[in-house]
Order: sequence, then C-alpha cells, then structure tokens
Amino acid sequence: MLKPYLLRLHRWISLLFALPLAVVILTGLLLSLPPILQTAHIAPGSLSLQQVEALMDRHDPAGAARAVRLDTFQNVLTIGDVDVDLATGAETDDEHWLSDLMGQSRGVHQRLVFDLEWLVIASTAAMLGVIALGVLMGWPRFSNSLSGWHKATAWLLLPLVVLSPLTGLFIAAGVTFSQPAPRLPAPTLREAVRMVAAAHDLSRLEWIRARGGRLMARVNDGAGQVTYLVARDGLKPAPSNWPRTFHEGTFLGLWGGVMNLALSLAFTLLLASGVAIWARRAFRRRRRTRQPSSRIAKPAAGAPTN
Repeated sequence: MLKPYLLRLHRWISLLFALPLAVVILTGLLLSLPPILQTAHIAPGSLSLQQVEALMDRHDPAGAARAVRLDTFQNVLTIGDVDVDLATGAETDDEHWLSDLMGQSRGVHQRLVFDLEWLVIASTAAMLGVIALGVLMGWPRFSNSLSGWHKATAWLLLPLVVLSPLTGLFIAAGVTFSQPAPRLPAPTLREAVRMVAAAHDLSRLEWIRARGGRLMARVNDGAGQVTYLVARDGLKPAPSNWPRTFHEGTFLGLWGGVMNLALSLAFTLLLASGVAIWARRAFRRRRRTRQPSSRIAKPAAGAPTN
C-alpha cells in the first residue's frame, strides 16, 4: 500500500520546513490579534472631526503628513510620524509591548528575518503539499491521543486549513480576483479626513494613506473592514481583495479575527504535535536499537560446563 510511503513523505517534508513554518505560524498568530483588539476597543462617537483637525493643526501645522492611523487599542492617533495620545492630545513616546510586537511581526511573517521571502513562499507551498498528502492517506481513525488530536484538528478544519496557506500564496503572487484599482486625482490629507468623517464615525477609522500611488482609507464598519479610494470627488469603494480579506481575518467584524486566531492556534497544534510524534517515535526506535537483540541462552540441564 502507498500509505506508509505517503506518511513518510508527509513527515519528512514537515520536518524539513519545520523551522520557517514555525516562524510563519507564530507571527501569523500575533497578526491575528490586531483585528480583534481594534474592533473590541472601538468606542462609537469618541472621536470627532473637530478633534482630529485640532490635533492636525497642533502636530502637523505645515500639512506635511501623508498618513493618519487610529489605534483604538492604545487610544493613539498617528499623524505622519507623530503618535498622539487621544486622552491628553499630547505627543507620546510610550510604546505598548504587544502593539510593538504585532507591528514587527508583519515583516517577519512575509520575509522572515533575512529578507527570505522565497523561503516563506516555499514553506507555504510545502504546507499545502503536506496537507494534500494527509488527504491522500485517507480518513483516519480518531483516538484520544496526541496522534488522534493531530488528525482530528486537520480533518475537522480542513477547508480553513487549506484556504489559509493558499490565500497566502495568492497574496504573494498579487492575485486579487478583482480589477486593479484606478488611479484617481487625490485630495489633501485634511480633505480626505473630512470626506471620511462625512460618511463614517471617525472612531471607526483605521487609516488613511497612500498605497500603490493611490490615496486610500480603511474603516471598520462593524461588519468588517471596508477600504475606499479617496478621490477629489469623494470616497469610492476599492476593488475587493478576497485572498487578503480572508488571510488577515478582516471580515465579519470581530468574528473574522476570532476565526483567524483559532486557525493560527490550530496550525500551532498541528506543527507542534507532528514534531512531537516524530520525536517520540525516533526516541523509541533509538532505545530499541540500544537494547540487546537477544538474550544469552542458558545451558541445558546436564550439559557440560567449563
């Protein structure tokens, strides 16, 4: 039967890519937290256009800033490169260790620590290969054991387990399943803030910034994160990027982030349990080879002895 060979291939591909996969999975776990924390800390009506314009007058009087970002978790509005504490209106140098860690995780998740984007892509493709081998081995027997939990997690979450690395590869390849966003004449940053405020509660703003030569804004409307093109004649819905939306868990509001967090924990369990199963088997095999292969036979009764 092919199953023993498929199992061996499944095991060795996982071990070969275990280290980069561990980094990608753990940073993905951290990146699943921002949508949850941002949504959970939104206080409707807590930020007005007058407040934002007053803070821009105070901290960016020359109008040099090209981006605005709201961090509801830390209650900080970033204007250009200046972090402003919304409670006091003053510039702050305080950094929350969790937010700082989550911010650094994105670059590591995409490129590891030595700009090894190709290795991230190869590891993600290997993950899909490992999943395919697991499916080819057929429906397993579940049991209350480490191996049983490993199999149950993979099979019960199979559609999500496949979609997560697959959408990651789509993002790396630039696949969006939508037409490219048009380049439109952009207003100033202050005008963009006013346009967003006219259509949405500014306490739900995530950011306004230039991306790919286009001025864009993202707002959390409670049902998910909505991205707009900001043009001189108003806000226009940006083309949907379905792979990124699913991969980052920015849909269904808080529940999209919770699903992404649960999926990250499932990947952590799958990798850790897979390595543990291999290590346990290798240890048992080594212990058996160290034991005597046969016992010394006792002399038969009446046999001469020296």
